[in-house]
Amino acid sequence: MAIFLDPPLWPAHGRLFAHLISDTSLSELHDFAHRAGISGRAFDRDHYDVPDQRCDELVRLGAQQVDGGTLVRILLASGLRVRARERNGALVRPLAQRWNDLLSNHPDLGGELLERWGEDHRRYHDRAHLLNVLESLDTLADHLQERLPRAVMLAAWFHDAVYRGVAGEDEEASAVLAEDRLSAAGLPAVEVAEAARLVRLTSSHDPGTGDSAGALLCDADLSVLARPATAYRRYVQAVREEYRHVNDADFTKGRTAVVRHLLKLEPLFHTAAARNLWQAAARRNLQAELAGLERDGLDQSGSGIH
Repeated sequence: MAIFLDPPLWPAHGRLFAHLISDTSLSELHDFAHRAGISGRAFDRDHYDVPDQRCDELVRLGAQQVDGGTLVRILLASGLRVRARERNGALVRPLAQRWNDLLSNHPDLGGELLERWGEDHRRYHDRAHLLNVLESLDTLADHLQERLPRAVMLAAWFHDAVYRGVAGEDEEASAVLAEDRLSAAGLPAVEVAEAARLVRLTSSHDPGTGDSAGALLCDADLSVLARPATAYRRYVQAVREEYRHVNDADFTKGRTAVVRHLLKLEPLFHTAAARNLWQAAARRNLQAELAGLERDGLDQSGSGIH
């Protein structure tokens, strides 16, 4: 395990910045940054931006200085590199085009939603998550060989439009926002009610029998669980960062309950297409995460030491 630093060559705010990374884990990187007194605001998904005047000090504290190309190769090999398409700023244009395809007469509403999804406090429930849900719905539609109802797509846009990290309350506030904004946009009342119903459903991910629209949205929302192992670990880390105000013991306890609940869901995915595409990988990821959480829980309680 090591911390690496490239030369300060990147201009911003009237000075030059370097990138600080770990070759192993974001936890190691955060620990080093904390010891060095680097603000959490300097973290950008897979690295810290540090000003040139801090570089010599960081090397004295143990960071290894390498050239920029070497740093990128180390980050890629670590599996921690966040692709450009997963970064909020890079997704405004493709998401704006998707909104235009969905509701072209209301660009201002699309702009408001994009601003909400790009809020600074978000780490997982961000524009990358929105795009993933929309693309997962595209995948399910391809398997069904049919066009999905517009209410389903609108619900995807609104389902985490309000995000404060309070389960149940966020979904309700997002549904109310959908009712307000879509009614003001002049959409049919039946379609507005359906979109809001679907948003509320993402609180439980438990559509009733025959609720095909609910099944599609819930499956798309949970498709993140089936990411490749490295990407799944990034997802888990992003969730942890959204709850950075919670101490490790409480987060481990809460996350353990969430993962156990997901593993008990039968079915985890409600459409046949989603089960075929994602269920096996999702269960592997969840089981691996649960094993790690249970180890962390033992370590934190001390009950694992005899």
